[in-house]
Amino acid sequence: MELDHIKRVYLIGIGGIGMSGLARYFVERGCIVCGYDKTETDLTDDLRNEGIHIICDDQVDNIPLSFQEPDAGTLIIYTPAIPKNSAIFHHFKHKHFKLKKRAEVVGIISKSMFTIAVAGTHGKTTTSCIIAHILKDSGHDCSAFLGGIASNYNTNILFGKNNVLVVEADEYDRSFLTLHPDIAIVTSMDADHLDIYGDENHLVESFKLFASQLKPGGKLIQHQGLLLDHGISYAANETADIKALNIQVNDGKFSFDFKDNVHSIENIQFALPGLHNIENALAAIEVALLLGIPTNKIKQALASFKGVKRRFEYIVQTDTHIYIDDYAHHPEELKACIEAIKRLYPNKKLTAIFQPHLFTRTRDFADEFVKALNRIDELILLDIYPARELPIEGINSEMLLKKIDLTRKYKCEKKEAVKFVQEQQPELLLTVGAGDIDTLINPLKNALINPLKNVLKHV
Repeated sequence: MELDHIKRVYLIGIGGIGMSGLARYFVERGCIVCGYDKTETDLTDDLRNEGIHIICDDQVDNIPLSFQEPDAGTLIIYTPAIPKNSAIFHHFKHKHFKLKKRAEVVGIISKSMFTIAVAGTHGKTTTSCIIAHILKDSGHDCSAFLGGIASNYNTNILFGKNNVLVVEADEYDRSFLTLHPDIAIVTSMDADHLDIYGDENHLVESFKLFASQLKPGGKLIQHQGLLLDHGISYAANETADIKALNIQVNDGKFSFDFKDNVHSIENIQFALPGLHNIENALAAIEVALLLGIPTNKIKQALASFKGVKRRFEYIVQTDTHIYIDDYAHHPEELKACIEAIKRLYPNKKLTAIFQPHLFTRTRDFADEFVKALNRIDELILLDIYPARELPIEGINSEMLLKKIDLTRKYKCEKKEAVKFVQEQQPELLLTVGAGDIDTLINPLKNALINPLKNVLKHV
């Protein structure tokens, strides 16, 4: 497919973080861009404000006239997460439009570029954002498709003047196999997406195949213990090829020393909390060194990195309240998030609002979720966010709640959760999950800041 021939693009599932990045990419190229998403979010509002026509009803009659009949200059992009019975998807399929998965299009874009691809069941969004920021801040420059909103730039896509591309390589539906990177990073290979892979062995095989698709002379950077072929390892311990030493926490911020087989960088200041984020930074630093970026510019960039929206993001930070929001939706992510909070605030009572994501993930990892959630002090559990799935009998939040060994645990609807926070005024609050729990962020923020104000009307 020649991108230069594309004049009109329609995205099915345009509100997704990866899809919205492609929407912005094609707007930048001067294309007419429209789309559909079933859920209205701040992101779809932003896209509308940028001039993109978006509908939220899955009805063919609402598709603009310019997308009613196929032609050579029209491209339809869809996410695998779209329901199989989508009327809009079937309209384009039956009319024989040019249809491509999101990952296929990213693969086409990356083919002619020096590509840095970050894969992993967790950690890839933060790592790719750190890499992109180092490249931008240092003046090396890059373009980037990111899986989150980089707080330094308030966007999920960056446009550079050189031929370097940073891209998040998504393992869902084996999407990352469309990429052939020059530098590949694999942050983790924990079991996930078992509805797609069946078992952990098939997931690992896909990661091995991704790692084997490096261009000739390419470099593989992998978290210690993953045992992929030919890679250099990184971890926050002394046995990895790339390591973090002298890790300290001062005034809520981390500092550490970096060391690989050639370079040493001392006293790196880094605002993101948790050992997992220090390890993400290690991989990003190694990429920057491979590209020849000076160590002083790397340190400067890391000190100015503001993080990623919904990745350990501070929503409220006052003398009386700390409110953190995080995207964690896998047990290992949840565990890392809670450990980071406990390390930063060991003497504060932690209240968490958790929204499980997917019936299959809740079923497959119920015991692991319970183990992670048992570490908090007070839990408010929301209903499972189904996303692309239909309900599974016996798999629900009530099932999960019964297994959790906490005295203070509650199953709530969203409005009840906001009301609880407004009445109880918790000193340390965490919202966590990958569904639509982010719609509670502003109401919860207002509930803490304005405890007497009516905030429920916005839920």
